[in-house]
Amino acid sequence: MKKRIAFASFLVFAVAALCVLFYSRLHETYNFIGTAWSLLPPVVAIILALITKEVYSSLFLGLVSGALLYAKFNTIETLEVVFTKGIIAGIDSSGNIGILTFLVTLGILVVLLGRSGGTAAYGRWAGKRIHSRRAAMLSTFALGVLLAVDDYFNTLTVGNVMRPITDRNRISRAKLSYIIDATAAPMCMIMPISSWAAAVSGNIETTNGVELFLKAIPFNFYSLLTLTMVVLICVLQFDFGKMKLHEENAKKGDLFTTGFRPSEEIDDNGRGKVIDLVLPVVVLIVTCVAYMLYTGGFFRGIDLITAFADCNASLGLCMGALVTLGFSIIYYYLRGLMDFKELMDCVATGFKSMVPALLILIFAWSLSEITVLLGVNEFVAGVFSGGASGFAFLLPAIVFAVSVGLAFATGTSWGTMGILLPIVAGIGLDEKMMIISISACLAGAVCGDHCSPISDTNIMSSTAANCDHLAHVATQLPYAGVVLIISFVMYIIAGITESAAICLPIAFAILLAVVLVMFFLSKKSKKTV
Repeated sequence: MKKRIAFASFLVFAVAALCVLFYSRLHETYNFIGTAWSLLPPVVAIILALITKEVYSSLFLGLVSGALLYAKFNTIETLEVVFTKGIIAGIDSSGNIGILTFLVTLGILVVLLGRSGGTAAYGRWAGKRIHSRRAAMLSTFALGVLLAVDDYFNTLTVGNVMRPITDRNRISRAKLSYIIDATAAPMCMIMPISSWAAAVSGNIETTNGVELFLKAIPFNFYSLLTLTMVVLICVLQFDFGKMKLHEENAKKGDLFTTGFRPSEEIDDNGRGKVIDLVLPVVVLIVTCVAYMLYTGGFFRGIDLITAFADCNASLGLCMGALVTLGFSIIYYYLRGLMDFKELMDCVATGFKSMVPALLILIFAWSLSEITVLLGVNEFVAGVFSGGASGFAFLLPAIVFAVSVGLAFATGTSWGTMGILLPIVAGIGLDEKMMIISISACLAGAVCGDHCSPISDTNIMSSTAANCDHLAHVATQLPYAGVVLIISFVMYIIAGITESAAICLPIAFAILLAVVLVMFFLSKKSKKTV
């Protein structure tokens, strides 16, 4: 059945490509760039991924469809565009090499932590102190909040540290992925001391970016409500949508539900101690933060907030991870936990374990490069300017909706902010409405990123939890969808009231009411069965 669905999906793709080819041949001078066609590549990738449940080929076909449009179906030029302007440009894009290096290095560290016995020792220690599923989930949330310096760093660190604890308490990998994802970008988006402040301040030239970032926090409904949703779900131990099935199976011992069953490097050799996990993790945190501050000029007299705003996050994370890797190899060798050959074997194994995530990230970045190349910026700017005029109080809601759609289609919140922030800031709004609209842009970027199967943050979260990527997306969507709808309504109210003091209590009250109603209806349905 799955093979038939996959074949039918690829057949539809082929027919669609032929239709576009026929259209382009009828209109030889037709220019796809800057039109609605610029959204076709991510749409193709997302639809194929959802239908076939296979990510790699879906992303690649989305990339090919974009290259075909850009090259106007010239076969040789299409191949050149795929590799030079897609894959190579995606890898070579600013910061991406550092992220790939950080990901591979962290994969090696995870294997080292497992084979040293440190992971197993930490699991035993935490098992004596964390005795319930609720405590395990809230502990994961708390660590995510604590490490909200950078979303990549947050997801990978929290996932690898908390996985033994959530496994012991029979929490599904899909649930772990959701908690990781929901406390990464949303938390970073309301943290002025984070790499995300740079994404805002760097894209707004008309005013002080960091100051505007701070003023926008109370109106960032999606981020604030997502964090609240996580707490409510954990405290009530209530799930809905596909997550409910994953959690029910986890309680019976199946943490994955899907056919995805990764091999994990955890060795309970009896020699490992808690310090063997804690010390490398502490070194990783300290060195990554220190190097991020270093790249921002903190040690040259720049103040803390400005240093974080101006830092090179990918370079800082890469340098911190490499220093931690060197420290860990020396530490484990001196501890006598592994000999040199075993340590070097961990390097190869850790690299291999990250290959699936690397492939998805590279294809996702390449797809994003092609989409931008097709002029999605110009198209969205035109739609936005046309839809924003004449409805001043609806402007924040329009900005939020456009931002969600763009982030979903491109899979990048930073790219979305880079496109929309200058547009919103340049409209000429009064200060209050500009703050609300900027916040709507930031919230929509995170929201669309959360919902998209081609999102790099989603990929990182599923990788950190060792969870099937599409299972993570499918189980997270209902939660993100509830918060999305409430946030959209709140931006309409915010456009009318222009008051965070009025809007925030209403937003929290609506979310609480919605979750409690679903919770009690779920309890009632169980009793009637």
